Amino acid sequence: MSRILPVFAALVYGLWASWSAASASSIPQLQHVIIIMQENRSFDSYFGTYPGANGIPMKNGHPNDCNPDPMTHQCVYSYHDHVEKTYGGPHDTPAVIKDVDGGKMDGFVATARLGLSIDGHKVMAYHDAREIPDYWAFAHDYVLQDAMFSSTTEWSLPAHLYLVSEWSAACSVIDDPLSCQSADPCCLPEPGGNAWTDITWLLHGAGVSWKYYVFAGQSPDAINPGEDDGIHGIYVPQRAAMATIWNPLPVFSDVIEDHQLRNIVDGNGFYADAQNGTLPAVSWVVPDYHTSEHPNASPRAGMKYVSGLVHAVMSGPDWNTTAIFVTWDDFGGLYDHVIPPTVDGYGYGLRVPALVISPWAKHGYIYHQLLSFDAYNKLIEDLFLGGQRLDPNTDGRPDNRPDVRETYPSLGNLLSDFDFSQTSHWLNHARPTTTTHWPPGSRTRPTSTKPGA
Repeated sequence: MSRILPVFAALVYGLWASWSAASASSIPQLQHVIIIMQENRSFDSYFGTYPGANGIPMKNGHPNDCNPDPMTHQCVYSYHDHVEKTYGGPHDTPAVIKDVDGGKMDGFVATARLGLSIDGHKVMAYHDAREIPDYWAFAHDYVLQDAMFSSTTEWSLPAHLYLVSEWSAACSVIDDPLSCQSADPCCLPEPGGNAWTDITWLLHGAGVSWKYYVFAGQSPDAINPGEDDGIHGIYVPQRAAMATIWNPLPVFSDVIEDHQLRNIVDGNGFYADAQNGTLPAVSWVVPDYHTSEHPNASPRAGMKYVSGLVHAVMSGPDWNTTAIFVTWDDFGGLYDHVIPPTVDGYGYGLRVPALVISPWAKHGYIYHQLLSFDAYNKLIEDLFLGGQRLDPNTDGRPDNRPDVRETYPSLGNLLSDFDFSQTSHWLNHARPTTTTHWPPGSRTRPTSTKPGA
């Protein structure tokens, strides 16, 4: 026994050391990447009047973005709306084509009139610091990205599939990646039905820790597929063990094959992990419907929830080595004025808000380079996987994806949002999110923080 114990101890230590080496980031300041995904807001609807951002077109200080109303034959312009309850519009590929209207970006009201929107003019409404002060404060204190496009022209389910796998497909054979073809599915298949490869396959193979935090409550999934307006569809519950539109990993065959279903966990565990310093290397966090900001859910309720997640990390021991990314899965039919780039026939969708929060993030910085959700996976792969890509030719699990999204030449590099040479005065203590006071309607950046380079 005396000889066995040292051998066993050495074996355990060796396994621990190899796991630690594999899971360590190539950049010491970024050992934890957290992606918080909210729902259905366009960039212009939240940051269209943010100083310095590529926002709503203006003329003489007033919006100059005519969207004709086919019922009144009059122009509808962007307008500030202090009412939190906002109705979106259709937000699938046909709707995007109508909204973009060959590059004129003037079809939003007409599309909403033909869809489920109660008031087609509402898709032109925007909020600012008066309704979403924490988000504007995060942008002021850290990084606002004004060229983040949803990875697909489709709705929430394909967007969440792209978030974890950079592809949306349908498979004819369970557990067979080569049976999958590009598609925008209406609903989730049975377990193993998402047979193509997602990024957790690479993370697990390299010993990199990950969790997908799912807040239990009301799911956006409706018994009538495609009905997410709260009128025709009957919602189903949401929980970690159940695959839903915002929680697709339980039906990915590689997650099942790797016995990693246990990494899909209840969202409340995020607070404990943040407090205890046990956050994994990679986290995704999805809300329940009431904190999702999905129209007609309250932006303020969602903002409070996101701020709570951020403050939990700020207050914990992992803050000094964490990068938090906050974004929204699609534009929700809400107006945005920027023409989305065309990528491989399936993306990009319209712009969505995006923030970077970290003690190492540049302060008051607006990042203008082209981004999509693919950039998150690219960063994760560069930090933890030595640059390994979700490439069917090299990842050991071939599928029929049309391209390797991370290698798109125009895709920006998220590391440009950080300055690791700075001595951050925000290390070791939380940074409040509501102390930045913006004059109502102001388009002038406050001067309490010097903008980053």
